[in-house]
Amino acid sequence: MVLSGGCCCGAVRYETTERVFHATICHCPTCRKASGAPCVAWFSVVLSDFDIISGSLAHYQSSLHVTRGFCAECGTQLTYQHDDFPNDIDITLCSLDDPETTRPDDHTFVQYRLSWMVPGDGLPEFPRSRAEGAGT
Repeated sequence: MVLSGGCCCGAVRYETTERVFHATICHCPTCRKASGAPCVAWFSVVLSDFDIISGSLAHYQSSLHVTRGFCAECGTQLTYQHDDFPNDIDITLCSLDDPETTRPDDHTFVQYRLSWMVPGDGLPEFPRSRAEGAGT
């Protein structure tokens, strides 16, 4: 099965396989600033399984090792790539045409979660990244 999505204005469209991993809701300050939202839901795929089918991504380096991709027309944030994981790409879950097809597995960087964000979804929570552990 193929997952399809794109930006708000439709200028950028992508497709990827449903071989999704590391689906998370990130509460870090950089994701908040980049999206203008209290948190961002992401999922990862192998980079070779991700294709831009129309338009093109604009990019900016949001931190030392991170590049974010977005639509230059409407500004929709679509991708996140970390230098430490060159074969993976993270995609904003809600940019999917049908965001119900993919569910987050956890919350990451909850040490930065805004006090008024109380999820109550029962998903595991990690103070920082999943790799750093200590989930609750």
